[in-house]
Amino acid sequence: MEDSLNQAKLWFHTYYGNYFQMSRAGVYEAYKLYEITKEEEAAWYQELISQNAAALSIRSWDAVLELAAIAKNDSDSQILDHVISFAARHVMSSDSVVKLMFAENIVAIVKLVRENTETELLHRAYKTAADLLSDVISKPLVIDPGHELETLGLKDKRALNQRAANSIALIKELLAAD
Repeated sequence: MEDSLNQAKLWFHTYYGNYFQMSRAGVYEAYKLYEITKEEEAAWYQELISQNAAALSIRSWDAVLELAAIAKNDSDSQILDHVISFAARHVMSSDSVVKLMFAENIVAIVKLVRENTETELLHRAYKTAADLLSDVISKPLVIDPGHELETLGLKDKRALNQRAANSIALIKELLAAD
């Protein structure tokens, strides 16, 4: 029984609890057979969120991308809280690419969790993202080794600034809609 529970949990983690993705991979029918309760799935979401929040780093944005993927299936506002708390403490001292990636992912997560999020947290998120994006635009281009503009489909500082400006415009739209 424990092995089957571990298998179900592995599938849940692998597909971020997304039944459609499980179905596409051909494991959903087997997953359903385990009869996992919503409470158990909620606990697994909490594990996923905690693991990825602990893995947040300015060297890699994999954890923030995973948190955004989790938010697509579990619109828990603590995902946003973890990301903006990390970003406010660590990302401002990072390179331009990391600032852009974290700011864009904050905006993406806001869009996914905003209906379940208190206004104060949303405003902190908007401010954190806008501060990062403004910093990208106003300061010279700084890129650490391993963080290349080409990986983001960008050619130069102008393209980076345009992408940051687009995200600022999106923040303004979200604010106006709140």
